[in-house]
Amino acid sequence: MPDALMLFAAGFGTRMGALTADRPKPLIEVAGKPLIDHALELTDGFGPLRRVANAHYRADQIETHLADRGIAVSREEPQILDTGGGLRAALPLLGADPVFTLNTDAVWSGPNPLRLLAEAWDPDRMDALLLCVPLARAVGRKGGGDFSMENDGRLLRRGDLVYTGAQILKTGALEIVPRPVFSLNLIWNGMDAAGRLFGLSYPGHWCDVGHPEGITLAEEMLDADV
Repeated sequence: MPDALMLFAAGFGTRMGALTADRPKPLIEVAGKPLIDHALELTDGFGPLRRVANAHYRADQIETHLADRGIAVSREEPQILDTGGGLRAALPLLGADPVFTLNTDAVWSGPNPLRLLAEAWDPDRMDALLLCVPLARAVGRKGGGDFSMENDGRLLRRGDLVYTGAQILKTGALEIVPRPVFSLNLIWNGMDAAGRLFGLSYPGHWCDVGHPEGITLAEEMLDADV
């Protein structure tokens, strides 16, 4: 099981409009606490994890919020590095391979996604295990799905499964990408071609809080879960 986790927190949050004019998206509050704290709660009681968050837009606010909480910050300067480049830049802090990754602009209702991933992870067959949710349980999702899944769990591009931002990933392929800025989609493409990109369907509800309407939708989802 991975013992390190990457929190993606560097984005500009442009879909949030004026809400991110004075703060980074991970510090926008949902149900009385910042989005990044909702993500961090998933790690509570999970076991020892080296936790790293990347930061670029208003990085000083991310650093201040996480100070003295045992979470390292990988500051991306002068440019933002996208998911693949950002994860590679954080590897000296993360250390171990493989790693969990988790987006900080989503809220969950249901079982702990990290626990589900850890229980299903099979490194002999998998280079990545992506946690996906059916469109019908992807609250606030704008647009279609990202993947479909074969009977053995392998993922195929296009379908009605939405990638939640939670995964376990082997990081070796990151080292051979020649450019500094790149998406994890590039890494997944290689794993897909090798038949080693797998998925797991999340049984609960997941809310995309990447846009303003997502705040209210997430709070309603959490109220229904009480």
